[in-house]
Amino acid sequence: MPTAAPTPIPGLAIDLRRDVAEMETLKDVLRLAVSAFESADLYFGHGSSTALDEAVFIILETLRLPIDDFNTWADARLSAHEKALLGERLALRIEKRLPAAYITGRSYLLGVPFRSDARALVPRSYIAELLRSPFFDGSDPAVSLIGDPEEVTSVLDLCTGGGSLAIFAAYAFPNARVDAVDLSPEALSLAAENVAEHGLEDRIELLQGNLFEPVKGRTYDLIITNPPYVHPDVMDVLPDEFRHEPELALHGGHDGLDLVREILARYRDHMNEGGGILCEIGEDHEILDADFPELPFLWLATEESDSEVFWLPARPQWG
Repeated sequence: MPTAAPTPIPGLAIDLRRDVAEMETLKDVLRLAVSAFESADLYFGHGSSTALDEAVFIILETLRLPIDDFNTWADARLSAHEKALLGERLALRIEKRLPAAYITGRSYLLGVPFRSDARALVPRSYIAELLRSPFFDGSDPAVSLIGDPEEVTSVLDLCTGGGSLAIFAAYAFPNARVDAVDLSPEALSLAAENVAEHGLEDRIELLQGNLFEPVKGRTYDLIITNPPYVHPDVMDVLPDEFRHEPELALHGGHDGLDLVREILARYRDHMNEGGGILCEIGEDHEILDADFPELPFLWLATEESDSEVFWLPARPQWG
C-alpha cells in the first residue's frame, strides 16, 4: 500500500552574523558554520573539499591558529571581537561566494603558506606535488627526470600568478635562480609579496610580459608552467567561487589549449641540454596527443590527478 510522501524539512534559517555572536567556543561556531555551509550549496575547490574542512580553515586562519589542529582549541572561548570577525567572514563565504583564501588573505599549498587575494588564482597545481616527488627530489635516481636537484641552476616559471610554483621551485632546487613570468602586473605584485615573505628575493626574479618575451636569449635547466587552460564552454558554467578569480588566468582560448600550443612551439629555444618542461594542462590530454603525435609526452599522475601534467625533454626525439 503506497504511503504518503514525507513532509519536506525546511532549510535551516541561519544568520551567521547574529548566531555566531551567541556561540561560546570554537566548536560551537564550527557546528553552526558547517550547517550553514551545507545548506548554502557552496562549491569547494580552492583547497578544501567539504563544508567541514572549509569551515575549519576559515575559523583557524581567522584566529591565526595552526590550521591542522582544531581539536586543541575546540573548547576555547571566544571574545566578542573574535565572534564578530568570524560571523562576518563566514557570512561572506555564503553571501559573496568568495573563495575562503580571498576572505582570510591566506592559502596553503602542501602546507606552504601564501598570501592570496583576487590579484591571482588561489594557489593550486599538481606541479607542486610533482616537484616533491621522486621525479624531481633526487630520492630515486632510477625515475628522476632532472637528475640531481642540486645541479639544477636555472628554472623558468611561466604564468607564475601569485608566485607559488616559483617558490616551490626555489625550495626544490636550492642552487637554482628562478625567473617567474606573468602577463598581469597585478599578479606579479602579489607574487612579489609572497617572494619577500619567503625571503627569496635574491633567487627569484619577477618579469612582466607574455610567455617567453621577457626572457629572450635566456635558457633554463627546467621550465614549469601552469598556464590558463579552461575551455570556453567550461568558463560559461564555472561555479561562482571561480568567477572571483582573474579570467585572464583561467581562459585557455578556443579549446582551452591555445597557450599550451604556443609554449610547445617555443620552449626548446629556452632549454639547456638535459632539461625539460613540466606543464599542467587539465583533462584534455587526448587533444595534445592527437595534435602532436611526434612528441613523446610523458603524462604524470599525482594523488588526485592522472594525465593532467606532461613532461617533455629539452630535445625530444622527432618522428
